[in-house]
Amino acid sequence: VRDVAIKDGAIAAVGQRLAAADALKVVDVSGLYVTPGLVDIHVHVFAGTGERNSYAGDNSLYPDGYSFRVGVTTVADAGCAGWRNFEAFKEHVIDRAKTRVLVFLNIVGNGMRGGRFENDLADMEAAPAAEMAKKYKGLIVGIKTAHYTGPEWTPVEHAVEAGTAAGIPVMVDFGDDHPERPLADLVTRKLRPGDIYTHCYSGQRHELDETGHVNAGMIEGRKRGVIFDVGHGGASFAWRIAVPAIEQKFFPDSISTDLHV
Repeated sequence: VRDVAIKDGAIAAVGQRLAAADALKVVDVSGLYVTPGLVDIHVHVFAGTGERNSYAGDNSLYPDGYSFRVGVTTVADAGCAGWRNFEAFKEHVIDRAKTRVLVFLNIVGNGMRGGRFENDLADMEAAPAAEMAKKYKGLIVGIKTAHYTGPEWTPVEHAVEAGTAAGIPVMVDFGDDHPERPLADLVTRKLRPGDIYTHCYSGQRHELDETGHVNAGMIEGRKRGVIFDVGHGGASFAWRIAVPAIEQKFFPDSISTDLHV
């Protein structure tokens, strides 16, 4: 239990009893935790376009209403916009938010606007995605591929190509499960160390094998340095997958090892 002094937006002192008389403002936070601002690496905040059934529209939420109230000060939008509509996203949402919004740019030029767009292989262009990422270096922090329903590796391969060209990581929501592109190959062959497999507890892509154990490829991928993101949500997290993974000591970076079920 400590007092915390803040000056000019930074922690100035931590001590058992700091003099309240020295402060311009005193806030009683007895019984609460004081933390640095939290970073949520997987959100969807490209709201306001009015487009139905689209994460570049009605499926997204403005960030400020859902960030500060739970201690989050920085979020990373996970692929709502591609290179074609990123600057509109920046102008209408990112530049107006008080929350710091970073971006995983979708490898699909039109972004996450539904199946018709997200399954268009011709719109998954590495070069313009990389150029947009380099133009907004520090704001665009990664490349995203998501929701692809076909059996090809094209979305992942082009995302990695763009990420390599721009010097940033790739986040993969693996889309529909296909035997032609097994999860083990994704995390042991296709992704690079520092790349991210998200929705790792979805149970939709053989995260557990037929014996109920963690997919051996995921264990090997973790050893290689692939990062595993919960990416929790109504259709993206299953306790039947998480509990065995926790019991078998496979701990994704975004889950604490003292999690109790």
